[in-house]
Amino acid sequence: MMSEAFLRRRLVECCKLLYQRNLTVSAGGNMSVRLDDKHILITPSGANKGMLTDDDLVLMDMKGKVISGGKPSIEHRFHLGLYQANPEVNAIVHCHPLYCLAVATKGEPLKSTLTPEGVLLLDQVPTVRYETPGSEELVKAVLECSDAPAMLMAKHGAITQGRTLEEAFNRMEELEFQAHLQIILGNSAEPLPLEEVEKLREMR
Repeated sequence: MMSEAFLRRRLVECCKLLYQRNLTVSAGGNMSVRLDDKHILITPSGANKGMLTDDDLVLMDMKGKVISGGKPSIEHRFHLGLYQANPEVNAIVHCHPLYCLAVATKGEPLKSTLTPEGVLLLDQVPTVRYETPGSEELVKAVLECSDAPAMLMAKHGAITQGRTLEEAFNRMEELEFQAHLQIILGNSAEPLPLEEVEKLREMR
C-alpha cells in the first residue's frame, strides 16, 4: 500500500498538471484519492489547483468526517459515494474542461468512439443531469452513472474515475480531447465501425 505522504505528493502533482494543461481554472474542480478502506484525501474547498501544497489536502473518513485539514471540497459527497459504489476505484477527478463543458452545455452526447484511445480509455460516456453543485440531488444523479469510468455533467463539467491517479487523470485528458475533436468536426464526426469498437473493447 502506498504511504499517505506519497499519495499527498502525487495528488498535488496531478492537480497542478490539470491546471497546466488547461483542464480546469484555478479554483475549479476537485480531486481525491483513496488512502485505505476507510479514508480519502481530497482537495480543499476553493483551492487554487496551480498553487496547492501537500499540507493543504483534507483527510476524511468514508462517512464524511474531517480527520485533518480545512474545509473539504463542496463536492466531497459524490466522491465518497463513488468510492463506496466502486471498490476498485482509487482516484476521482472532477473539473470543468472547456470543450467538455461546451458539449455538455449544448446537450449533445459525447461521441467517445471517434478514435481507438476514446474506446480504450473511456468507452460510453453518459451525461449526468444538472443539479445544484454540492447538493444531495447532484450526488444521486452522479451515482446513477457510477459504473461509467468517465461522465459529462450538464452545464457543469466532467468526472473521471480510475484505479490510480494516473488513470483518472489520463481519462480526463482523453475526455477533453474527444470533446474538442467533436466540436471541431461537428456533424461530420463519424465514430469507428462497430466491429472495430468491439475489437478494441476486447483489448482493455
